[in-house]
Amino acid sequence: MRRLLVLALLAASSAAHLHRRDAPAAFSKPASSAVDYVDPFIGNGGDSPNGSGGMIPSTAPPFAMTRWVAQTRQNYVSVTPYNYTDTTIHGFQGTHQPAIWMGESGQAIIAPGAGKVQSVFEHRGMPFTHANEIATASYYSVVMDALEGGKIHAEQSATSRVGHLRFTFEDTDTPYVLVEATRAFVLGSDDPSNVTYPHGSIHIDHSRREITGHNPERQDFIIGPSPASNFAGYFCARFDVPFDGFGIAQNRSVKEHATDGQGALLSGFARFAHGTKRVDVRVGVSFISVEQARKNLDNEIPDGTTLEQTAEKTRAQWAEKLDRVKIEGADQEKSEIFYTGIFHTLQYPYEQSEDGHYYSGYDETVHEGESYTGYSIWDTFRSEWAWQILLAPERIPGMVQSMLQDYVEGGWLPMWKNIVETNIMVGTHADSLVAEAVAKGFTGFDLETAYAAVHKDATVPPEEDWTISYFDREQHVGYEVRAGLSSVYATHGWVASDIHSEAASRTLDYAYDDYAVSVLAAALGKDADAAFFRARAFSAPFTIFNNDTGFMEARNADGSWAGQNAGWTEGDMWAYTFDVVHDVNALIERRGGNKSFVEFLDQHFDGGHNDHTNEPSHHIPYLYSLAGAASKSQERIREIAKDYYNNSVNGLSGNEDCGQMSAWYIFSALGFYPVDPVSTDYVIGTPFFDKVTIDLPNAPKPLVITSPGAPTKPYIKSVTVNGRALDTPIITHADIVSGGTIQFEMSAEPQTWSSSTLVSSGPEAKRYEHVEL
Repeated sequence: MRRLLVLALLAASSAAHLHRRDAPAAFSKPASSAVDYVDPFIGNGGDSPNGSGGMIPSTAPPFAMTRWVAQTRQNYVSVTPYNYTDTTIHGFQGTHQPAIWMGESGQAIIAPGAGKVQSVFEHRGMPFTHANEIATASYYSVVMDALEGGKIHAEQSATSRVGHLRFTFEDTDTPYVLVEATRAFVLGSDDPSNVTYPHGSIHIDHSRREITGHNPERQDFIIGPSPASNFAGYFCARFDVPFDGFGIAQNRSVKEHATDGQGALLSGFARFAHGTKRVDVRVGVSFISVEQARKNLDNEIPDGTTLEQTAEKTRAQWAEKLDRVKIEGADQEKSEIFYTGIFHTLQYPYEQSEDGHYYSGYDETVHEGESYTGYSIWDTFRSEWAWQILLAPERIPGMVQSMLQDYVEGGWLPMWKNIVETNIMVGTHADSLVAEAVAKGFTGFDLETAYAAVHKDATVPPEEDWTISYFDREQHVGYEVRAGLSSVYATHGWVASDIHSEAASRTLDYAYDDYAVSVLAAALGKDADAAFFRARAFSAPFTIFNNDTGFMEARNADGSWAGQNAGWTEGDMWAYTFDVVHDVNALIERRGGNKSFVEFLDQHFDGGHNDHTNEPSHHIPYLYSLAGAASKSQERIREIAKDYYNNSVNGLSGNEDCGQMSAWYIFSALGFYPVDPVSTDYVIGTPFFDKVTIDLPNAPKPLVITSPGAPTKPYIKSVTVNGRALDTPIITHADIVSGGTIQFEMSAEPQTWSSSTLVSSGPEAKRYEHVEL
């Protein structure tokens, strides 16, 4: 998000696989080759935010409320808690940071040690090497050098709301475990010395072998319209070994035998008898209360549960999803990229509800129901939502209902919800998510509430719409929603660049969201609304199309052009001139027809303008197919897959952004992509593997995609779907959602299938050598 990754780092894969994934047999049950291919380190490399995919080697089940990870850094906006370049571990963190450019909220941190209690982060780091580290989807293990001699072997697994850790002490001094309640945290990302000190609490009950407390840290409190002043993360850590001693550590001082503490820089610790070899601790986490954290612990990992049993339960949840997708004809690297990609796409949004209840930061109330947070919608509406609709359909009604609850409790659908709305990114793309879900047949939520929510997005401007810019991470403002709706999008068709930041991108994003609203309105029989929003959706993009230059360009309120470099979000005029995905035919016509449009695409790619590290470029290679040049789509897609993805720690070309970067790869590997997701159509690209079989949930039969020779043959000679030959490069959702067959006939040479523009252009049409995966 909002940062470019230096592409050269992607190729610097020499650090790949210094770590291990060969978990002991007890932690490899149930058997699953798909889960075995998952490498949680992919996308974590780099020593800067722009040098990392932003992923962490965490353990938790799909969509888990809390993800547990070894802590090598103090995380904040632009810093994750684990970085592969670090050499010391300072604890184990139950994190709620959904992406590298978002803040942490209510984390719990457990830090083992031996000898003198070290509560200060800088003093408690223990050296480790990747050779002594194992990471899988459900189990993490590392051997650390204890500060006063000996070794500490840490093992970790987790359920959605409970972390399960086991520490083995080898030849160490007296062992202890520290539970950190509060720390200093960095405000924003610009100045690491700009910190604040939240006040939490800690309580030690040695008779129950528990350390409980609360942590009100929420790093994104400085942005967004909802302060969520009463938010806190609550925790209950329960040990299996009696306490031989205990105390409170605060602001670098230690009080032995103390049981309660309040304030900043606060931790509690339990010391165990000298010679203790193993300590097991389970940590329940809640956004509601300590009692709920304790209840979560008892519900998810009750007393007597072994770490092996916890890991097996979590691995089984990953196997249930990943084993549904079987690929043939992929080597080790491609298998690791593919299955790790699925792993990434099923992490966010994450569960905010607990035991049928959830804390809402909008009205500071605990409600009954199902809730999610960590919605990176500007990124994920493009294709990750479509992938979750296919592989995790059981989650979709609850996720939509959660968004509607945000609307009811906070007044608006979410844009980038991290506990509450943060105003990050632009556009109201929850409109797209809701419309796509309805268009693809989902129910289980109130349709009239859904329409009221998207209709408000499309018709009600934010506060002081003529005076507030709503620039990225602007503080002390209300809901951003469609900033510029009244100035002057609703009246003239564009957002004014001299009033609002990112005005050109907003214009195009609002147009797509209008299109989504029109689709939902039509589905509900609101024909007048459907016609109105459809007309605006199809006219607005071309109000910023500069006929003199052939590019999209921001405009000021008076209609004057703002300049080709003004008004973009994570892109430029090249990327956004192709961003009319709901009316590609009109865009092609504006650019002079198919032949001219294909030449324009060539200029885009050959000129180095395609920036796959950011999402506005993700659909662009598929546009060749829609202009009668499918074989060029096939070339470009293979090139991107080869250049921008690998199985090293540097294996993501840009921030994962809650799974969108991987969703592009997954769909592309299958052979089709949702260029216009609300339409329910997919544009055919080029399948990567010989065969893919997907056991879609609720489908009466599997979806079988065959493309013999695809790894070395990128071009398509013919396509049949359920026995029907295709002449156009479109597959519909209805074609695949109930299972069936897609058969690709592949070739090593360019073919005429869906490439009439290239055929009519003659042999002089530019080509370049095909790329093998």
